[in-house]
Amino acid sequence: MPTRLLLDTDIGSDIDDAVCLAYLLAKPDCELLGITTVSGEPERRAMMASALCKLAGKRIPIYPGVAEPLLVASRQPQAPQANALARWPHETDFPCGEAIEFLRQTIRRYAGEVILLTIGPLTNIALLFKADPEIPSLLRGVVSMGGMFDSSHTRYWRGSKWEWNIHCDPHAAAIVYRTPVAMHYSIGLDVTMQVTMDAAEVRRRFQAPLLQPVLDFAEVWFQNAEKITFHDPLAAATIFDARICTFERGEVHVELHDPDAFAVTRWSPGADGRHEVAVSVDAERFFAEYFGVFAS
Repeated sequence: MPTRLLLDTDIGSDIDDAVCLAYLLAKPDCELLGITTVSGEPERRAMMASALCKLAGKRIPIYPGVAEPLLVASRQPQAPQANALARWPHETDFPCGEAIEFLRQTIRRYAGEVILLTIGPLTNIALLFKADPEIPSLLRGVVSMGGMFDSSHTRYWRGSKWEWNIHCDPHAAAIVYRTPVAMHYSIGLDVTMQVTMDAAEVRRRFQAPLLQPVLDFAEVWFQNAEKITFHDPLAAATIFDARICTFERGEVHVELHDPDAFAVTRWSPGADGRHEVAVSVDAERFFAEYFGVFAS
């Protein structure tokens, strides 16, 4: 049986969302039920997702989601990589204001079967959980790229202790992490920063047809960066190969009250915890899994 997924993404900011979506579209045992976008310019983000789906020859429902965080100011109001869309056919008309209801109906239709893969700020998901409190119990689980759980790795993110997806909407993240689900796996920055590739290597290895638009989007990213970090693809790959990362059980708490640690993900290991956090990664195994789907 294929693995049924819903993808919630802020594709168009960091390049890793597009890298992740290409992987999911190429993965034979992934049944991608739909894509919702989140953060500023969600319609342009939807266009980017559409370009990849069209090239893959797949008709995946795509719904632009919420543009603004719940309470804080928007930290990524634009989707700069969408500027590279001109060369790639894509849809331009999407159902607006329906993303939350689409997620709700799809999860109910496939109760107990859907993994919700979140690779952006958690605004859509928090609103979904609040709109229909039964939804979390109907999920097979949640897999999130988000957080930072090993304080010794704070140097990886500009000296800060928070991670971007959580920082963009910490109140939404707090809601999601407070909500019990059958399983909630988190792949944090301290682990994802161990799977990187410099621009020259990306240009050399992104040769598969489905990676060509991703490479175009990456050229926008490379105007301000020298490498790609595979944050989101790593989170996705753990769904299909449990040996890529090792996980530890415990409890995640998103700090909202301490001004010196606002948006920090506090991690308390413990066998009774509701969350599973990645604590190590086999980088070689990950890259073999990622590029292997494009070789067939």
